[in-house]
Amino acid sequence: MTDHRLSGEEIRAMSKRYNLHSWSVQKAIHPTVVTRAEGIYFWDSDGKKYYDMSSQLVNLNIGHHNEKVIAAIQEQAAKIPYISPAFAIDVRSKLAKEVIAVAPDNMKKVFFTLGGADANENAIKIAKLYTGRWKIFSRYRSYHGATYGAANLTGEPRRYTCEPGIPGFVKFFDPYVYRAGIDFASEEDAAEYYVGKLREQIVYEGPESVAAVILETVTGSNGVIIPPKGYLQGVRRICDEFGIVMVCDEVMAGWGRTGEWFACDNFGVKPDIISFAKGITCGYVPLGGDIVCGKIADFFDDHLLSCGLTYSAHPISCAAGLATLQVYKDEHLIENSKKMGIVLGRELERIKAKHPSVGDVRYIGLFSAVELIKNTKTKEALVPFGRDPEKIMPKIIGKLKEKGFATYSHENNIMVAPPLIITEPELLEAMKILDETLDYADTFVAE
Repeated sequence: MTDHRLSGEEIRAMSKRYNLHSWSVQKAIHPTVVTRAEGIYFWDSDGKKYYDMSSQLVNLNIGHHNEKVIAAIQEQAAKIPYISPAFAIDVRSKLAKEVIAVAPDNMKKVFFTLGGADANENAIKIAKLYTGRWKIFSRYRSYHGATYGAANLTGEPRRYTCEPGIPGFVKFFDPYVYRAGIDFASEEDAAEYYVGKLREQIVYEGPESVAAVILETVTGSNGVIIPPKGYLQGVRRICDEFGIVMVCDEVMAGWGRTGEWFACDNFGVKPDIISFAKGITCGYVPLGGDIVCGKIADFFDDHLLSCGLTYSAHPISCAAGLATLQVYKDEHLIENSKKMGIVLGRELERIKAKHPSVGDVRYIGLFSAVELIKNTKTKEALVPFGRDPEKIMPKIIGKLKEKGFATYSHENNIMVAPPLIITEPELLEAMKILDETLDYADTFVAE
């Protein structure tokens, strides 16, 4: 029998013929064929090397091809590859314990899912079951997943295909200070303004009907919007005042991405529920979940938890999660995220000062975005909201990719979120590519 190894073009052609690619017009795509990956790099079928500067989808925190996690997956697959969630097994129990150990100290139990979208689906259900209420608040510049409930949580245009939506989902505005159009005297003043608006909206919706306020602790793909000082504390006060469940979506921001185990740790805020995924296994196998505080965990001691998934707490995923958490600890990746985040912030500020196309840079740990503009006086976005007829952003991302800097954009923001294992020399080399490529973005600017 002949061993026919497919060429890159054969793999690409087969993919386009048989795979439906997400968020794409199928005839317009030309997917890169990846044949190898190691550390912060991957290689295409032509042997070209790329810096993975978005950690794929901001999930590959430990980098590519970590032998410890691979070995844990292999060992569990040989032992018990699957058992129903109704049974207790070692890796399932141990992982829940380890997650609680690194979570805020008000947290008590974990419900495991397969990813971020179903983590948020179940966070909605848990909040509604716990409060007996039905309205859910979430923000416009947010992405919480593409399943039906998570899409109704989502505020940006990817929710449109799920509309008309589920009754009871209410949107409010993010503390997007850069584009607020208000000259706030301080971050605290901005926080007070946005918290006041949220409280007013909840009052008008009827607080007795509101089950949860769900928000990305740090807004992710929609621009890495970092809450101003006092904002999350203000949301916490509102939730306490009205008996509303505060849910922090840390699918993207959790697991060391911001320089702490969870992004909420940066702000001294303790949510009632944290939804998570991505960095718990870094994509080696699927896993997500909801961490719930003591009062919610205790409630379900005597009330039915009407949540269930065939693959909840999948043994192979739990084994991978245990190994991943150990890698974070053994390799000091939370500390490295904070340390390299300082270097990244310094480089981003240098780039901002140099390039007129860079309106703003936002960064916390190894979680950052570069916001591009085309008018330095008005801060007009390089591409209008939801429209890019000239495909300017894809061209910029394409030029980055040509130089070996792999990432993605959303609206007029370029994501910069490398694996937490990155070293300073690697980071500086990659940022040189971004710096050079922004010369092209500068050509669109009218000063």
